[in-house]
Amino acid sequence: MAELLIIYHSRTGGSRQMAEAAFAAAQAEGATRLVAAEVADVDDLRQAAGYLFCGPENLATLSGAMKEFFDRCYYHALGQLEGRPYAQMICAGSDGEGAARQLARIATGWRLKEVQPPLIICTHAQTPEAILAPKVLTAEQLEPCTELGAALAAGLAMGMF
Repeated sequence: MAELLIIYHSRTGGSRQMAEAAFAAAQAEGATRLVAAEVADVDDLRQAAGYLFCGPENLATLSGAMKEFFDRCYYHALGQLEGRPYAQMICAGSDGEGAARQLARIATGWRLKEVQPPLIICTHAQTPEAILAPKVLTAEQLEPCTELGAALAAGLAMGMF
């Protein structure tokens, strides 16, 4: 069965909630695994048929732990993932566009196929206190994550991608 792999990193909880919402919905549609970026490896990538990458934006780029996952796996997976579908979710305090662009460039190098534009959830955290505080996303904020997880898993299960 075609497996969806959700790889995430979260520092203050927002991205984790997004990934968990997508994971819960995806499980109902097909084989799905949720793996933290810190422990995900190239074998995880090779075994999956599609990907949902989820992480926070830090200083207008991907978080360090998410970027480290890509750094660790990029060359080992190069030439082995072409054409597989992916989508991304970014938890951002302002716009999230920098992190989304960075992740898209990495996915382009792997020749992955984007199946949806980046989903960016903005927390509007702008002060040091708000940025560092644990995040609690609303059901309304998490709904698009749920829909994306279900759609990706269903699409893989039906062979749409």
